[in-house]
Amino acid sequence: MLQYVTAQINNSSSVPYLVTVLSVTTIAGTFAWRWWKQKKQYKSLQSLPSPPQHWLLGNLPQVLAAVKQKKLFQLFFDWSQQLGPMYVVWNGSSPVVILSKPKVIEDTIVNGMRDGSLIRSARLRQAWNDISGPILIGETGNEWQWRRKVWNPEFSSSSLAKYLEIINQACEQVIVTLKETAPPKEVEVDPLFVELTMRVISSLVLGIPVDRKITTNEGPPLEVLKVYEAMCVVGYRFLRQATGEKIWMKYLPTKNSQDYWASRRYLEEFLTPRVDLALQMREQRTDFPQVSPLFRESMLVRIAAKEPKYNRQTLIAESVEFLIAGTDTTAHTLSFAVGELSLNPRVFQKARDIVDQAWQSQDNINTESFKELAYISAILKETLRLYSVASGSTSLEAQRDTVIEGKVIPSGTRISWSMLAAGRDPEVYAHPEEFLPERWLDKSKETSSLPMIDFGSGPHRCLGEHLSMLEGTMMLALLLRHFDWELVNGRSSLEQLQQNLLIYPSDKMPVRFRLRN
Repeated sequence: MLQYVTAQINNSSSVPYLVTVLSVTTIAGTFAWRWWKQKKQYKSLQSLPSPPQHWLLGNLPQVLAAVKQKKLFQLFFDWSQQLGPMYVVWNGSSPVVILSKPKVIEDTIVNGMRDGSLIRSARLRQAWNDISGPILIGETGNEWQWRRKVWNPEFSSSSLAKYLEIINQACEQVIVTLKETAPPKEVEVDPLFVELTMRVISSLVLGIPVDRKITTNEGPPLEVLKVYEAMCVVGYRFLRQATGEKIWMKYLPTKNSQDYWASRRYLEEFLTPRVDLALQMREQRTDFPQVSPLFRESMLVRIAAKEPKYNRQTLIAESVEFLIAGTDTTAHTLSFAVGELSLNPRVFQKARDIVDQAWQSQDNINTESFKELAYISAILKETLRLYSVASGSTSLEAQRDTVIEGKVIPSGTRISWSMLAAGRDPEVYAHPEEFLPERWLDKSKETSSLPMIDFGSGPHRCLGEHLSMLEGTMMLALLLRHFDWELVNGRSSLEQLQQNLLIYPSDKMPVRFRLRN
């Protein structure tokens, strides 16, 4: 009988129709089974508030639209305001829990990573490592531990003290540029600070002189604008992939893909000669008289020499990572700090008085001066509270069922946060909309333990925290010493923001500077 039926089907003109029906039924059944399985797995999250969802794609359309409009972190902030301090965003049927209570964020990161219940999500690690190759921030477990151990000493406060002269030289170049700009001509400070921070990180990591007039033989000169544009393209690619775009889409013949590959090639061509020279110095262990002292003492050469696991690909990848991490973050923070100082005369004058006193006692800004500039550092912390430049660029994934604020978070759930909302939590930061650097210096019981989570928390806390605070404090102190200033566009420069991988002023923060009387 079976053979007869099979023969009839084979001879029937309805076979294509039957095949189509069977295929559609199978696909629909697969989707239904996956939907049911995930709905059951994440049942405990159904009680959490969530933005309106597409029946199949969840909140993915809103998220990708916000990425395209460069408003992703604003979207998370708005949802936090509407839905409360803990809500869930659905990437299709996969959940992402968003937190916005500072202490909850800090405790979740520290405790979760300490006990192994939370790790960086596989999607995020893949997105980071797709930038140019395996990098520190894209690893976990033993792979992450040895990389962190290698780089930790390079970015410690004691190690960075020897770079103070380089940082001061780069900041003084900014002062010279501003003095050469006759008022009332305006200056867009954000690109100016981008050049400052890129020259500093390039000098420390790659041994490139901060003085743009000096060239060396180790590799191509640093063309800040070209390197920065390439970094922005690569960073935007990371953000799209981290929020749902498939990795294979970079191979499509689109303009985005073409720009991405061109940017990667440019960065690799810029870095390869220096990386190859560092590896050659490691292997030959002989004198290289043509190598400059600055390059010889660079982090690149030292890391290559002491860690044989690093090869050309991984050193190029780590260099790209540090260029990205060490440029925008501090540059944009400085722009926002300059903006807030312009709009807060009381803070401006108090900061200037402190700088003048430090200058009079030390005759310049040096290691001893920094001990007297705690208020300037507090200005940077207050700026980061309000404009968390790296707002939500990392997330974690639950490795097993865990509990946050009394809610069971199932294994496989991604956990992220809205730093913009966390920085404005009125239960933690009194008068959250006011610019009050003093809150970071108040030693009272209520304020002495204010969460400062903009550099992350726990063992994964930002490597470059000390460098960023050192650069920012030095630059603000010199600006306060030499200039008065005002924002060309007023408060809109601090409100009309854009977001790529980081948050930045969309108008590039135009400022009018005047030399002090």
